[in-house]
Amino acid sequence: MQIEFVKMHGLGNDFIVVDARRLSIGPDDWESVARRACDRHFGIGADGLILVFSTDEADIRWRILNPDGSEPEMCGNGIRCFARYVFESGIVNKPQMTVETLAGIIVPEILFRDGTFWGVRVDMGKPRLQRTRIPMTGPAGMVISEQLAVGDQLLQITAVSMGNPHCLVYVDDVETAPVTELGSLLEKHPVFPQKTNVEFVQVLSPQAIKMRVWERGAGLTLACGTGACAAVVGSVLNRYTERRVTVHLPGGALEIEWDKAGERVFMTGPAVEVFRGEYSL
Repeated sequence: MQIEFVKMHGLGNDFIVVDARRLSIGPDDWESVARRACDRHFGIGADGLILVFSTDEADIRWRILNPDGSEPEMCGNGIRCFARYVFESGIVNKPQMTVETLAGIIVPEILFRDGTFWGVRVDMGKPRLQRTRIPMTGPAGMVISEQLAVGDQLLQITAVSMGNPHCLVYVDDVETAPVTELGSLLEKHPVFPQKTNVEFVQVLSPQAIKMRVWERGAGLTLACGTGACAAVVGSVLNRYTERRVTVHLPGGALEIEWDKAGERVFMTGPAVEVFRGEYSL
């Protein structure tokens, strides 16, 4: 069986996008497809597999699967790629759309400059700050600059959910931070029953931060959109930054804004098509 795909990326966070609406592949079978297709040596190679489905709950529905076959609730860079794909493919014929995800209804908007595609702005919804909503074990309340034993170290962490869990660690220099070592330990730390994404954050100014990320189910990646949103929310809660912040990642920069009411987080960034092809199952 051959499936048509488009390879896309948002700041180097790359995805295989497939219109799955008419494909006769069972829901559980996509997990093995993701593991094979995302393999960078024996497959196409990607940080995730994105699938397009129809729905009565929104304009369109997506699924996203990690390289290990697990299914995250949301992915900020992925949703921008998804929005551009369904719009330019004519699947959704309006620039602002509603997308059904495991994190709820997400609203991306295609942006144009001088009549050509420029980027995607996404209403990422309201951050979830209570420990049980992240989810994270322990006493009720928010997790802001809280001590956590990790291996033989005691870290200060802040936890935020953007529909998926994030653990923030503030450091003096992200370039020298032990992202792989501590990221893998924090991802599977027992206080996070559904595991967690891990962001190492360096504050550059009240309007800018620098970040590296260890993604749950994917490992070290060049960017994470939900992680950038979580990092800005966490930086505001810790009084490190203002509410509108440029987040610098290894793959490029995202513009993140947490509105004054604390109700919505908005993410603006690129979505790039790399190539198209067919993959043999």
